[in-house]
Amino acid sequence: MIITRAPFRIPLGGGGTDLPSYYKKFGGKLISVAIDKYIVTTVNRPVTDSLIRLKYSKSETVKVISQIKHPLIRETLNLTGIKNGIEISFIADIPAGTGMGSSGTFLVSMLKGVHAFRKNEVKIKDIAEQACEIEINILGHPIGKQDQYAVAFGGLNFISFNSDENVDVEKIIMKKETKLALQNNLIAFHTGINTRSDVTLTEQKNKTKDNLEVLNNMVELSKKLKIALETDNLMEFGNILHENWVLKQKLASNISNPLINSYYERAIKAGSIGGKILGSGGGGFLLFYCEKDMQETLRKALFDLREFDFDFEMEGSKIIYVDEE
Repeated sequence: MIITRAPFRIPLGGGGTDLPSYYKKFGGKLISVAIDKYIVTTVNRPVTDSLIRLKYSKSETVKVISQIKHPLIRETLNLTGIKNGIEISFIADIPAGTGMGSSGTFLVSMLKGVHAFRKNEVKIKDIAEQACEIEINILGHPIGKQDQYAVAFGGLNFISFNSDENVDVEKIIMKKETKLALQNNLIAFHTGINTRSDVTLTEQKNKTKDNLEVLNNMVELSKKLKIALETDNLMEFGNILHENWVLKQKLASNISNPLINSYYERAIKAGSIGGKILGSGGGGFLLFYCEKDMQETLRKALFDLREFDFDFEMEGSKIIYVDEE
């Protein structure tokens, strides 16, 4: 039995510049941080037969890979060379449709487990790239590469997506007390609205040429965010977070809506410096930078939303249990 986990992630700036329609020509840059919420994957060998048994939000028992209905699982087993005789189950701290990059986390956790099951030694970067290969190239999902790399590596990173398809992951170096203050000053709420990232991202992809100035500005803001963190300027971080949100709304028609905008306005009036919707937009979680002395005011202003507690996770995907008996 192999048990692995991969963390969910929170994007802090530059999201959208990781789409191939942009980075293949101009190069994308963003900042993302992993959090202490996970997808845990258990991989085991059946005791009495050679069937394939899967447990996620549904259950499947099949004889061959081609019969698997879940596309991410099917293509992972195809890519890793599994034919049969495997049991895989998943437990997630956060459901899909919340803007937390669940499909990327799902894939990275599963790939880590299946490779360990096969006794393959695979580098973290290769797992991230295999997750991208499955979701973007094989299945044709209109997504970027942020989630796969963010959750595979973990921590707080400045990620560059280069036109030659290479991805550079740079740990952001900052004082321990600044990192703790950043973590304590970020506060998230669930909007109660689930989101379909494929709809938003397809529109964003199709509008890349029209949005070049916006995307270029978002790349520059991600660089400024990095500098603000490295120089302990968290107030500037909050201001840039707001600028990034203003720009992001221009990328597609349904990134925000009147309800989300009303929540955001209430939060700013209550003392938040800046904020953003997590993921592609349209629902999921709202994240705000709000200093400690104003957080109670913020909670009262957003009394009708459920607060989401989290801490940063400095580790990425990992094996947490092995029993080879």
